[in-house]
Amino acid sequence: MQDNQTTEKQTESATVTTKRREKYFTASRCAKIGIFTALATVLYFFAKFPLPFFPPFWDMKFSDVPVLIGGFALGPLAGVLIVTAMVLLKLPMTSTACVGELADLLIGIAFVLPASLIYRKKKNVKGALLGIGVGTICSVGVAMLVNRFILVKAYMHFYHMDMQTLTNLCKVLSDKITPENFFTYYIFLGVLPFNLLRCTVASVITFLVYKRISKILKKF
Repeated sequence: MQDNQTTEKQTESATVTTKRREKYFTASRCAKIGIFTALATVLYFFAKFPLPFFPPFWDMKFSDVPVLIGGFALGPLAGVLIVTAMVLLKLPMTSTACVGELADLLIGIAFVLPASLIYRKKKNVKGALLGIGVGTICSVGVAMLVNRFILVKAYMHFYHMDMQTLTNLCKVLSDKITPENFFTYYIFLGVLPFNLLRCTVASVITFLVYKRISKILKKF
């Protein structure tokens, strides 16, 4: 008798979960996710440029904007799906043995997931600002960790580069940078401010245009 009741509860739970998934992945929502993915991918591929006060192999990108707007408008899962699809579309054309794309995926999810989760709970200006703030902190933190323990070593291996050559490329950060103190300067004078700037630019643009875009999305 107890086994039958347990089976019935499990069946009911599975049915509810399936209905929730079906309700979430409506044709309209899937179309909107596709649109934001396309926008993010185009920006990820083409709308990028180097900054004179950072290493030449870093590009400022604006792909975080549609990812963040999509996360706010459609929910955290949509935001994660958008950034994941964007990165997957880039993989066939990778020039970094997929290492750079993996980093972009982790850093992007660290930005959009906490930001959109907080905004979903508190859909007002304060919630948006809090979400953006927490997302920025998480994304910058993940960027620092990924660069320190994964990216630099992977790039050196992939491009057959020694520490002195890499240090020379990063002299723009400081004339005092050496192979011995490389990570201190690279992380705190490079990775931290660069990613803080990246998140700030994306956040400001999102904050300025989100309300208008949200109104348009509600019509469809």
